[in-house]
Amino acid sequence: MKIKRNLLQILLLGAAMLPVVAQAQFTFITNADNTLTVTHYTGPPWNVTIPATTNGMFVTSIDGVFGNPSGKTCLTCVTIPDSVTNIGGAMFQLCSSLASVTIGNSVTNVGDYAFQSCSSLTTVAIPDSVTSIGSYAFNGCSDLPNVTIGNSVTSIGNWAFRDCTNLPNVTIPNSVTSIGSAAFFRCTSLHKAFFLGNAPRGDTTVFNGESGTAYYLPGTLGWTNRFGGWPTALWYQPTPKILGSGYGLGATSNGFAFTISWATNIPVVVEACADLANGNWCPLATNTLTSGTNYFNDSNSTNYPRRFYRIRSP
Repeated sequence: MKIKRNLLQILLLGAAMLPVVAQAQFTFITNADNTLTVTHYTGPPWNVTIPATTNGMFVTSIDGVFGNPSGKTCLTCVTIPDSVTNIGGAMFQLCSSLASVTIGNSVTNVGDYAFQSCSSLTTVAIPDSVTSIGSYAFNGCSDLPNVTIGNSVTSIGNWAFRDCTNLPNVTIPNSVTSIGSAAFFRCTSLHKAFFLGNAPRGDTTVFNGESGTAYYLPGTLGWTNRFGGWPTALWYQPTPKILGSGYGLGATSNGFAFTISWATNIPVVVEACADLANGNWCPLATNTLTSGTNYFNDSNSTNYPRRFYRIRSP
């Protein structure tokens, strides 16, 4: 019995020495539509996946202060589920150790100050579901080397990327119609901005503090010799490009049309195929791009149940 007692004591001691797995500490409020909003997080752990559901209710919003003051300096990684549609203002503000954020594909709004002064943030992709980036949203994210702005964003707020000193270039999708004052102010590594669409609204302070060039695609509209305080220049693609909706893409009264963008005075061959399985591509036209663009219309497209197009340099 003595041996058994000692063995039992050893087993109990061993169990006591096992590490305790920390559980994330969230506080929720119930919304009127029986969904949940995360209002507080106290941690640990500091590598966090926000739950999509709790007690059978969907988590749709993150609001309030994320973590206590000491927790803000410890949080390193956050995954926001697809159930969440809104990231509230100042949600991750001053999370100085936060290095990576995965934003779910249902988020439509990144609130004001949402990631302000997340000075260790190196990875962020804003999904296509997002339509607005709030003022100061990424202000002071000094380690951020690149940012992907989703194709549904229409507005970028004032000072949104101020002091993102490690950002070397930025591509603005054609969905963006307005950029706030000083949105890229004092981004000391930023000297090139590439625009995929028409000129958005923006004052002379958008790129204030640094010198650079704003590049725009041939065939896009509203551009003058300066934007946001920078000179502008045509952005010639490395390969020919078919411009999207808004530039004549689609069926016409007498065929199917699209606008080709590339480089001035360079010929481009347009080819068509009625069946991708056989890969029988036939040349339709060789057009020279004037001022970087060419408008092509296939009047014979109505003779086919379906037709595919591609473009190439000869």
